[in-house]
Amino acid sequence: MIITRRLVLAGGSALMAGPGWALARNGPIVTCEAGQYEGEWQDGVAVFRGIRYGRADRFRAPRPVARGANLVSAREFGPDCPQPLRKRPQSEDCLFLNIWTPGIEATARKPVMVYIHGGAFAFGSGADPQTDGQILASRGDVVVVTLNHRLNAFGYLYLAGLDPRFPDSGNAGQLDILLALRWVKANIARFGGDPDRVMLFGQSGGGGKITNLMAAPAAKGLFSRVATMSGQQVTASGPIRAAARTEAFARKLKVAPTELPVLPAERLLEGLAAEDPAYGGPVHMGPVLDGRWISRHPFWPDAPSISHDVNMMMGGTRDETRNYFSPDSPMIRQMNWDNVGAQIAGELPVDVPPELVVATYRRHMPEASPSDIFFAATTDGRSWRGQLEILEARAKAGRPVFAYQVNFSSRADPRRGAEHAIDVPLVFGTLSAKGSPTGDAPDAREASVRMQDCFLAFARTGDPNCRAIPHWPRYTLKDRPTMMFDIKARLERDPRRWQRLLFAPAPYTQPGT
Repeated sequence: MIITRRLVLAGGSALMAGPGWALARNGPIVTCEAGQYEGEWQDGVAVFRGIRYGRADRFRAPRPVARGANLVSAREFGPDCPQPLRKRPQSEDCLFLNIWTPGIEATARKPVMVYIHGGAFAFGSGADPQTDGQILASRGDVVVVTLNHRLNAFGYLYLAGLDPRFPDSGNAGQLDILLALRWVKANIARFGGDPDRVMLFGQSGGGGKITNLMAAPAAKGLFSRVATMSGQQVTASGPIRAAARTEAFARKLKVAPTELPVLPAERLLEGLAAEDPAYGGPVHMGPVLDGRWISRHPFWPDAPSISHDVNMMMGGTRDETRNYFSPDSPMIRQMNWDNVGAQIAGELPVDVPPELVVATYRRHMPEASPSDIFFAATTDGRSWRGQLEILEARAKAGRPVFAYQVNFSSRADPRRGAEHAIDVPLVFGTLSAKGSPTGDAPDAREASVRMQDCFLAFARTGDPNCRAIPHWPRYTLKDRPTMMFDIKARLERDPRRWQRLLFAPAPYTQPGT
């Protein structure tokens, strides 16, 4: 029996539709291993918000929750992890997930798309309006999941070398995601999903979290395909530098590291302003090579064999770093040919003489301004270079990986071009959501549908090819085929070739290691 919103509005109650599904007057009810949940209808899609998948104790591995006996209302998003400048409710105990599913019987076995939000391991939420799963679930006939997990100091502050009571502290956020994926594995069939066809996709820090999971033995079997969107993580933080960051964090708060477990959450957030002892700037928080949960770097010196059976798609945007600097900032407005080289050098994780970088870009881009070259060089040498490391590692291992680049430019502010994060509303179809840089014009909708079709095809089969695009071959070292997404899509072989040759020979240092 197909469950529709029309039946609910007609007053259907307790009508069974396969094991686990029922209808109440107020909304859909699902009974699964974890409990019984009542959601609501959103334009024909059943939505369950704020389902608890675990409990979080500070700096410790998350705890699974026992099955509840009572019907749980799942209509409100759970709280976000504490973070600066966030207006939504916050709590350290933030382990909640959200599900959007077409109204069908529990035996449907639809592809499952689990989104891991971005925010550089420090910020973000699974409740962001741009990652609302209703359009994607409805259009693609898939089950969409988003989730919250611990971030910044709560998820990645490494205490293991300073306080033996907390051996899991440096990867608590990753362990939260693992627990959420185990919850999905055990329960998603009752929501119409296929637990054996789970795709992880994530943008920016979310992609970095995913690439770390690809090297984690505990994640084996929890997903069969991944898509990273401007979210490359070649190496994890080493334990020595991670411990040095914790010490700098504690010094900022003027406390001993052993006092951190009992400080108020608001005080811990103040420690994020500490200077990173390795790279300067705000202290980095991210997964740690702790030898316990992460025993090797995600993609160095090679692609992890433990995820060789996982199909991969990855890409980024043409103008990533235009998102990081306001075009009206004094730094950008005052940029000239005398200072642009130094500004570029401060942003690159590769050791290439800045005068060579500027001269090469001026030769290939003779009409470009100093700020144009700054954005192009920092995107190529910083964001794209990490993607290239992973693409080449997978290709060398002979494992499936598909490369793409987003060229669709911001309609909200054309000066930002194809900026970092513009692919989020394109993939989710949330073009009119608050903060979306795409705009909701017909050309943006056309670009969105094309990207959605590829992501949905990949979720179904592990291959992004579909009728919306020309044939998209796997990435190989021979010709490096890359799908270019704009209003239309086209395949380009070895794009950014001269940029690759400029930056590839230099030693690459993953930020945060």
